[in-house]
Amino acid sequence: MRAVDLGLEGFVVLITGASGGIGRALAEDFAAEGARLVLTGHTRFDELVRHVEARLWKERALCVRADASRPTEIEAAFAAGTARFGRVDVAVANAGAWPRENLLLHRASEERIRGALEANLLSALFTVRAAMASLERTGARADGHGASICFVGSTAGRFGERHHCEYAVAKAGLYGLVRTLKNEIVELDPYARVNMVEPGWTVTHMVRPELAQPGVIARVTRTMPLRQLARAVDIAKAIVLLSSPTASRHTSGQVLTIAGGMEGRALWEASDIDEAAVRARVDHP
Repeated sequence: MRAVDLGLEGFVVLITGASGGIGRALAEDFAAEGARLVLTGHTRFDELVRHVEARLWKERALCVRADASRPTEIEAAFAAGTARFGRVDVAVANAGAWPRENLLLHRASEERIRGALEANLLSALFTVRAAMASLERTGARADGHGASICFVGSTAGRFGERHHCEYAVAKAGLYGLVRTLKNEIVELDPYARVNMVEPGWTVTHMVRPELAQPGVIARVTRTMPLRQLARAVDIAKAIVLLSSPTASRHTSGQVLTIAGGMEGRALWEASDIDEAAVRARVDHP
């Protein structure tokens, strides 16, 4: 039995980028709330299918191969979810990619710049576009529980990120989506909501190689009063909360930053950071 009922039992939740660390944690947490899942993956789709099979979610989850930056593919994912479960109630635009190499903007290739914008901004835009079209076709829920859209942003969009300008620009663009779509979506569903969760440094497969380098953890935690890194589950739980039609029924147009209190200034000296202790807390319950 769940200690707190978030009202998501039977809701249909579509998650893009569900094969990644945050996406997988989202699937686990929404499933724990009794939701049905439409899970999209692209480059690691086969891993996603194996995970769903291992969790014995055959009746609960539908896996759809889709590149969220391709409109026809993400539209097909919503159509498949509606065909299987009757509708989609919650959409989480989680798909994205972080270019690992550190480059000044003038040294970044056009391919890298366009790739970052497609993976992190256009994928989110096309996901919510497909979500709104799906909502228009099925109509609002009869029980008055509004639809929910949640974007996964980044503190790079708030503070910027040196050597990753194209990524920061893409994530900053999500602010425009949140603040505009909260006013548009209510024309389709009067109780629908649009929000965003903005993670800081989070331990996922995408950034583990970067965090493994000596001194990186000390550098990235210098601006956080909480000297620890986020886990994928920390981000997932915040998104589940914002998607709840009961706990967050009157919350829309908001950005929730999950980054240990990160500021745009250093709070600690590098020598104050115990990197081994920070790494240990990643797996701490």
